[in-house]
Amino acid sequence: MASAVQSMRLCLRAASRRAAPPATITPRQGLRIRPFSSTTFQHRPAARKDEEELDELEDELEAEAEGVHDEINPAVLQRALAELRRDGDYEKARQLQERVINNLGSTFTEASRMPKKLNNLFWADEESDSDLISDESNAEKFDEDDIMSLAHAKFEEFREYREYARIAAWQMPLLSKLATPFEPPTAQEPLRFRYTSYMGEFHPAEKKVVVEFSPRDLPLDEAQQQKLRKLLGVRWNPETDIAKMSCELFEHQAQNKRYLGDLVNKLVAQAKDPTDMFEDVPLDTRHHTFKVKPKFPKEWRMTEERRKFLEDTRRKSLLLDQAKEEAGTLVDGEEKIKLFFNPPMPAARTPEMASVRLGQSLSAPLSRGRQQPPRMWR
Repeated sequence: MASAVQSMRLCLRAASRRAAPPATITPRQGLRIRPFSSTTFQHRPAARKDEEELDELEDELEAEAEGVHDEINPAVLQRALAELRRDGDYEKARQLQERVINNLGSTFTEASRMPKKLNNLFWADEESDSDLISDESNAEKFDEDDIMSLAHAKFEEFREYREYARIAAWQMPLLSKLATPFEPPTAQEPLRFRYTSYMGEFHPAEKKVVVEFSPRDLPLDEAQQQKLRKLLGVRWNPETDIAKMSCELFEHQAQNKRYLGDLVNKLVAQAKDPTDMFEDVPLDTRHHTFKVKPKFPKEWRMTEERRKFLEDTRRKSLLLDQAKEEAGTLVDGEEKIKLFFNPPMPAARTPEMASVRLGQSLSAPLSRGRQQPPRMWR
């Protein structure tokens, strides 16, 4: 009986609400955001009168359900249900309940559906920018009370410039107190090491050490020096007679320098070994390309004899020009050039007047031009 009472309570609640028209279903509308409001949306409460009536009806049904005995006759229950089905209000309430449940199901299905993704936006606002330098989604709103980040970076660059300028102006001159005079290497220091530094920054090439030396500076005789050149191979430059080797096998410069020093000691020890002096092995220089540098010819060098010869030649040329000028046969180059570019204007031709031909016969032909036939006058 309790289940029947519960069903009746649901039917009454459904019947008390206004149902939507069966033919039309109102589409789901988005919530309108209220301006200048920070409170959440609240549903409008139901009418007070309807709530009181429903509460009274539910109380009556519960009281009837409590007064009924637990043992119920099935025949009586079937007759009661049959009479309830023949009641028109019950059938209308049942249909209304089914219609409301169907409408709510379609509404919940549409509400739970994922929104469609707009892929063809003109500005592509929804796409993620892979080249975005900084994520400013959680950044504070700019209130126009400060300069932009680019301006701050520019000011930081100027501060760095000014810092180095102050160091160069005030601290660099103090380093002159620590300067020491240069002393050239002695005969006991034939090796020249070269290091690479990147001013405190880490670089993989910073550990590299290069050593240079000449076989002539080592305490060796001529035969031992020649053997050392053969042992060095491609690391020896035949033009400058300088050998160069480098090492970057170890992590620190001191380790690489120690390795190069031990290697040079081994080469010197092998060069001093008299068991085999490599006299039958020729000195190979194919690894080096000899570059021929053009030199000024000796014949073109200015000597005292050539200087005297040039002075005599110039003196004779001046005497010859002077003789031609006196004879009037010297050609003036400047005058010829001016005459070529500025030729004289031709004289204007005066027309021949009739007074000049008074002493001549009128029937005589003209001296120039084509003879004109006589004209017949009417």
